[in-house]
Amino acid sequence: MAGIDERRKFIAVNIAVLTVSDTRTLANDTSGDALVERIGKAGHRVAARTIEKDDAAAIERHLRAWIADPQIGVMITSGGTGITGRDVTPEAFDHVLEKKIEGFGELFRMLSYQKIGTSTMQSRALGGVAGGTYLFALPGSTGAVKDAWDDILVFQLDNRFRPCNLVELMPRLLEHLKPAAE
Repeated sequence: MAGIDERRKFIAVNIAVLTVSDTRTLANDTSGDALVERIGKAGHRVAARTIEKDDAAAIERHLRAWIADPQIGVMITSGGTGITGRDVTPEAFDHVLEKKIEGFGELFRMLSYQKIGTSTMQSRALGGVAGGTYLFALPGSTGAVKDAWDDILVFQLDNRFRPCNLVELMPRLLEHLKPAAE
């Protein structure tokens, strides 16, 4: 049965938060604030936080810099996952991801459907892995950020969650770069 195994010791993860928006600032970034609050409440650390305009190249630069930072294990972006011309976060992710976590976007839209109905089809939320770092792209609405964290990420980023979680896989994310045993 799925749940938290209290016998296991919690492992805090360093998480970077990137808000993608042409209009938000740190003063009015309610989605970023919601993520930061939830990350801390769960016992993790916010390793970095910034805001970037809806510009695929600029988003990609942030992603690559944080992927290269060994102190960051997870990146979460908020915004830019819709279908308008300015929504380019998934395109930036496409340039850096080594593997997609298809189930994240599918699960997010399934859970979101229960709250906003068919409007969830407009979301291109996604997850993946690059350079041993997990990346998650969430919609920019505060409600969507809360749903993604509260219903998915809080569990998958807790090494005590059974039957399995993403944290326990972190040491193996770069195993393809190690030479094969002879």
